[in-house]
Amino acid sequence: MYQYYFRPGYQSEELLIDVFGGAEKESFFPDFMEAIKEINPKMIDILDLWMNDEVLMTIDSDAGTFTVSKDIWGFAFIMADNNQEGLHRINSILEKAQQFEKVDVDFENYK
Repeated sequence: MYQYYFRPGYQSEELLIDVFGGAEKESFFPDFMEAIKEINPKMIDILDLWMNDEVLMTIDSDAGTFTVSKDIWGFAFIMADNNQEGLHRINSILEKAQQFEKVDVDFENYK
């Protein structure tokens, strides 16, 4: 089971999906792509930011373009600053996915 928050970025109005439980598993990315398969996701770019111990994957889909950031500390973020509608659609899909659990969060904690 993967646990996530659908929350604003720190000091931002833009929302993101913060996967904090299970993202350290090697199966996270394939499981995520399988969960959102209804929007036909296709990886169009991958950037290994070795200095930050982070990988950025750019995904194009029927819901628009978004980025998945995964780091070595077991966190993953799904971001789409210019595609908030698409991010809402991904959240709706994950809410119904058996392997994902949305955890409620207080937006005030991110101001």
